[in-house]
Amino acid sequence: MEVNIAGTLLKLLQGDIVEQDVEAIVNAANTGLWGGSGVDGAIHRAGGPAIAAECRRIREEQGGCPTGRAVITSGGFLKARYVIHTVGPIWHGGRQGEDELLASAYRSSLQLARERGIKSLAFPSISTGAYRFPVERAAGIAMATVKDFLTTNPGTFSEVRFVLFSRPVLVAYEQALAEVLASGPQ
Repeated sequence: MEVNIAGTLLKLLQGDIVEQDVEAIVNAANTGLWGGSGVDGAIHRAGGPAIAAECRRIREEQGGCPTGRAVITSGGFLKARYVIHTVGPIWHGGRQGEDELLASAYRSSLQLARERGIKSLAFPSISTGAYRFPVERAAGIAMATVKDFLTTNPGTFSEVRFVLFSRPVLVAYEQALAEVLASGPQ
């Protein structure tokens, strides 16, 4: 699925984020930037030791990355030049500000990419794996947050992709995007 929002091509596709040929991929990281499981582990494995070394330097300088925030490293061996590491919330039933923290993770990633002059980036489904955020709810937050950022910052990016690992997650994001687009102008 592809749509144009304020001059940016927004694409939803099923695939492997480490294979994306964009300027930056977004990593669903943990607060320690340790390279865990899922997307995080795959990015660290594919990107090689340079990413781990840069994450170690960030830990030493600022103690990691708080939930809802983002930091950037090189892409190491990846096709992407950069990796934006963002920390989504762990799901606790929706009573601990999880929705706003997830939206903040997306906004922080987009803002960091904008500050660095990055024109194309790819997101995974943040917090929906090991952190157990409900996929449909996360998809709605992701689509609304990205649409809002793109419409208030027109022409910032040439392309923003969501690279989703499975068909059911892709379908959830497609439905969420359709709902967000139906709710207002692009």
